[in-house]
Amino acid sequence: MIVVPVKEGETVDRALKKLKRKFEKTGVVKELRNRQKFTKPSIIKREQKLKAIYIQQLLNKQEE
Repeated sequence: MIVVPVKEGETVDRALKKLKRKFEKTGVVKELRNRQKFTKPSIIKREQKLKAIYIQQLLNKQEE
């Protein structure tokens, strides 16, 4: 459970912003979206491999 301490005199907008930031850091929303649909393990591995290739290409361009 995510708890956001609110200081005296702090606006609701700032508290909501803190809550959203904490949700984003913990990855709760991302996990919920992933659980809405089933993705085959082979597709997950393929996406991870493509992402790794992309990142490696970016790193190689920086070294040159």
